[in-house]
Amino acid sequence: MTLFSLAQRGMSAQLVRMNAAASNLANAGTVSGSEEEAYKPIRAVFSEDLDRASGLASVDVQGVVREDAAAVRQHSPDHPLADANGDVWVAPVDENAEMVEMLEASRQYQNMVEALSTAKQLMLDTMRMK
Repeated sequence: MTLFSLAQRGMSAQLVRMNAAASNLANAGTVSGSEEEAYKPIRAVFSEDLDRASGLASVDVQGVVREDAAAVRQHSPDHPLADANGDVWVAPVDENAEMVEMLEASRQYQNMVEALSTAKQLMLDTMRMK
């Protein structure tokens, strides 16, 4: 496993994380007619992947799962999706938490890009040595 493959795996993991947060943000405030139909936030699940040959550990994306957060009931009898009681169900997405998640993933992605840039520059400097 090389530095470049490690960085690629890390960048891919952060991209999955950013996409999940973006999906949650896009669905924040969405309304449905029942609790079961309401959007539930998603989260990326990661695990450690150990390369026994080199002793290096990297990240592996296990998948994306839905949270068990309960939808928020709001009384809105004039809404077209309101149930018999006049209630609608709003997606349980915390927009502030999703923005923090996206910022953290973005910074981690930028860190990996910077590490790759530094490694590339060091390789070029080494090749130029006489």
